[in-house]
Amino acid sequence: MTVRTRVAPSPTGDPHVGTAYIALFNLAFARQHGGQFILRIEDTDQTRSTAESEQKILDSLRWLGLEWDEGPDVGGPHGPYRQSERKGMYAQYAHDLVEKGHAFHCYRTSEELDLLRDARRAAGGHTALKQSDLALPAEEV
Repeated sequence: MTVRTRVAPSPTGDPHVGTAYIALFNLAFARQHGGQFILRIEDTDQTRSTAESEQKILDSLRWLGLEWDEGPDVGGPHGPYRQSERKGMYAQYAHDLVEKGHAFHCYRTSEELDLLRDARRAAGGHTALKQSDLALPAEEV
């Protein structure tokens, strides 16, 4: 078994000291066990993620002397290394979950979801939403 560790920072602003901390420990653990250290960019927040922030992450990790075996800038056999570029890989799994009844389609807007969560919070309930909270009539879907 090969040890594979990773760090997955979000490129939504300036690099965070926590990213450097986790990267250092994960890199050290991988190297101690003859393994590999992977950098994956967690760019799922498409409204705030920027190429500039991603570059700052790469630059600051390299400034610290950290090098990764696989990542968005060096490639590797298990890419892509940006989470947003992996959507196609996950589509079939998501479809399978819906087909098996373990997941469901949500047709609510972000604003509607926020209102539902706020109402649950105000009533003292949990903010996690279930399918029954989101059900819409077939004609509205």
